[in-house]
Amino acid sequence: MLLRRSLKTLVLTGLLGSASVLAADAPKATGAPVPLLWKVSDQDNAVYLLGSFHLLRTSDYPLSAAVDAAFADAERLLFELSPEEMQSPALPQLMMQAAMRTDGKTLQQDLDAATWTRLDAWAGKNGVPLVTFNGFEPWFVGLTISIVEMTKQGLDPKLGLDNHFMDKAKVAGKPTGGLERAQEQIGVLDGMDASEQRQFVTEALEQADKGSAETERLHQAWRRGDAEGLWAGMAADMKRQYPRLYQRINVERNDAWVPKIRQILTQPGDDDALVVVGALHLLGKDGVVEKLKAQGYAVERVCSACANGGR
Repeated sequence: MLLRRSLKTLVLTGLLGSASVLAADAPKATGAPVPLLWKVSDQDNAVYLLGSFHLLRTSDYPLSAAVDAAFADAERLLFELSPEEMQSPALPQLMMQAAMRTDGKTLQQDLDAATWTRLDAWAGKNGVPLVTFNGFEPWFVGLTISIVEMTKQGLDPKLGLDNHFMDKAKVAGKPTGGLERAQEQIGVLDGMDASEQRQFVTEALEQADKGSAETERLHQAWRRGDAEGLWAGMAADMKRQYPRLYQRINVERNDAWVPKIRQILTQPGDDDALVVVGALHLLGKDGVVEKLKAQGYAVERVCSACANGGR
């Protein structure tokens, strides 16, 4: 689970497995989450699109009957990364290799004085030796901050929706695949220019300063199936403040995925598929849902109690 939907949810599964999880901070959930689930159909088959929150709690399960039915109906599942890549021990090593500096500079030289001071304060507060960051590129530091902050709030990548369905598919013997390769995801981060990487660190520190309330608001919006609330909370600000980063993380990847989803719909036969990706990829006019609608496919929101009137 390498790249995630915004700087709050750009996380690598298991990257900071030793980070403390303060489960006591987690509020009690009530009822099954309302799914961010759409069904895209042509004449003979369908693709279910399910929006994931990549770090969840035990209280977020079980899922709704609509999601279970979509899984039962699907002959195969697709994720951002295939289970083989996502669960490979080599994945964290690839990330670390990409993150190590090879330009002879230090992180402190990349950041302005104010950001370095804020990072120093965050590192001291969280017991992270600041010197350990100096050998890494800024995008990796921003990623680390996001992971630490979310795990402190009782959210666990091992409980993310992707991992849940990877495990279910394995038990059920259903074929799985990925929409992209791990090296491509790493390349999205490692390919940021210097300005984007500085923005990444700044955004991560800003979110850390806001504390758990911001992340919990998004988590609760996901549980409500509130597509508009998630769009406003996760994407609108990012698109406005960091347009190049938004384009790289969201739009370009959506554009690459749509033809692969169309291929499932156009192939002979009536096999259906369940596609589980980060929620942001399905939302807004840049999302996969609207892109498939624009190409003439029948698209419907699947749930009995969707927020925003089922939009």
